[in-house]
Amino acid sequence: MITSHSFRSMGTDIELLVDADGADRALDAAEAEFHRLDASLSRFRPASELSRLNSAGAIAASPDLLRITGLALAARTETDGRFDPTVHDAVVAAGYDRTFAEVAPNGPAVQPARCGGGVWVAGDATITLDRGVRLDFGGIGKGYAAERAAEILATAGPCLVNAGGDIAVRGGAWPIAVQTADGSMTLELRTGGLATSGTDRRRWRRGGRVVHHLIDPTTGSPATADLVRTTVVAEDAVAAEVWATAFFLAGADAGEAEANARRLPTVLVPPRGRTVLAGGLR
Repeated sequence: MITSHSFRSMGTDIELLVDADGADRALDAAEAEFHRLDASLSRFRPASELSRLNSAGAIAASPDLLRITGLALAARTETDGRFDPTVHDAVVAAGYDRTFAEVAPNGPAVQPARCGGGVWVAGDATITLDRGVRLDFGGIGKGYAAERAAEILATAGPCLVNAGGDIAVRGGAWPIAVQTADGSMTLELRTGGLATSGTDRRRWRRGGRVVHHLIDPTTGSPATADLVRTTVVAEDAVAAEVWATAFFLAGADAGEAEANARRLPTVLVPPRGRTVLAGGLR
């Protein structure tokens, strides 16, 4: 019997599914974990640990902040900078300076903001940022929370966590609908994670131009790409988020080639034309 539970956290709808009876305690604990991580990692909460790091430039970090910072820095290296946690100021400059529900739909033209800079993690658990550097974990924050919640739910039975499209699975066989250029397709997940990056949802206008939250770290501006969205299946939801962003920024041809080389099942959707399946999908 599938037991479900829904709530809002991290600015999105969260859905928890467990294939087990009597999973109420695990469901409650998984929801509490989302709220705990939101309170710690949100850039929109002035008292969050992330906001305190961005304000002070250095902090004695909690295990969660250490872990997600390490994951983000490793992703920056592995993706040759396409995924970069230092895009905070560029996202804010583009107009995403508050929760998405509060972002003004129209405004003056935006200017790019510098990305990059040093982020240092010391052996005593201190994280230090170069002057002017601020972090935004973006989608991997949700992916990280989805993975943590899935670990909790798995104590009750096979489970799926859906954090606004960031999906983590432990056991079972879960059909997942993925949007394509002309409809949808269904992927079956038994383990790992799935995530989608795209520009068709979180978008607004600045200076009469449509902008969005996916920043190209090389320009400090919303990315110009020949894709609308990318969906990636990976070993967990964090990796899926990282590569969905990286393949989107790479573009259709390079994204397809890299997904094939890395054997990551990927759906690339252009604004017009056919959906591209890569990484072993047919």
